[in-house]
Amino acid sequence: MSEFVAITPTAFEADSPHGPLYGQVWQGDADKLPILMLHDSLGAVSLWREFPQQLANATGRTVVAYDRAGFGCSVQRTQPMAASFIADEAYEGIVPVMQALGLERVILLGHSVGGGMALAAAAALPEHVAGVVTMAAQTFVEERTLQGIRDAKIAFAQDGQIERLARYHDMRARWVLDAWIETWMAPDYADWSLEAVLSQIKVPVLALHGQNDEFGSEQHPQMIVDLSGGAARMLMLEGIGHMPHREATARVLAEIGAFIDAIG
Repeated sequence: MSEFVAITPTAFEADSPHGPLYGQVWQGDADKLPILMLHDSLGAVSLWREFPQQLANATGRTVVAYDRAGFGCSVQRTQPMAASFIADEAYEGIVPVMQALGLERVILLGHSVGGGMALAAAAALPEHVAGVVTMAAQTFVEERTLQGIRDAKIAFAQDGQIERLARYHDMRARWVLDAWIETWMAPDYADWSLEAVLSQIKVPVLALHGQNDEFGSEQHPQMIVDLSGGAARMLMLEGIGHMPHREATARVLAEIGAFIDAIG
């Protein structure tokens, strides 16, 4: 891993179809492809914690993270998310952020549902995406995923849990939680899958997944490898759950760095 060098992130704002998006940039080598990060269902820039800084140090590249519409410090939303929200993020979040920063081509890195968004965007935006890294990504609606959400719903019903989420999302916290739970548990979402999308991906993909992931089995990275139209590799991390970047930071950074260096 590269020597740690403190990088002060620069905040930016991007115009999206829903309203302004908040983001931060950790500046790296301008001659290298930048990394654009996509957070999970309850995530935000702040919830990546030290990882963007660590990723910038490990790779020497510019790292960009943003709050999706309705999350963190981005525009507040009140309506339920569309069932197509994973595919929609390519044009409702990724393209606006790239335009705001003048980026032509990026490597996408997505965690959990953000991994699904990264894969869908690679298929939709082939001229702008050079590679994809997924961490704990879901590729279809699995019973294991739904049970994990049911358990989380019970946990968040306990006193103080919404207030805890509000530390990162302010008045958006209830919408954020409902958008996650109600979207995935909706009957008309039961057939969602990336199966038809994966064959359209022509860029390299690295699928990292914890063997103990409570929100998805090995079937998800296996589907990525089996159906991707480009070179795809999966790596199962022994003893790791749904947060590989927190639970096995050094290993994850090393794997991502080697994968990205091979892209260019």
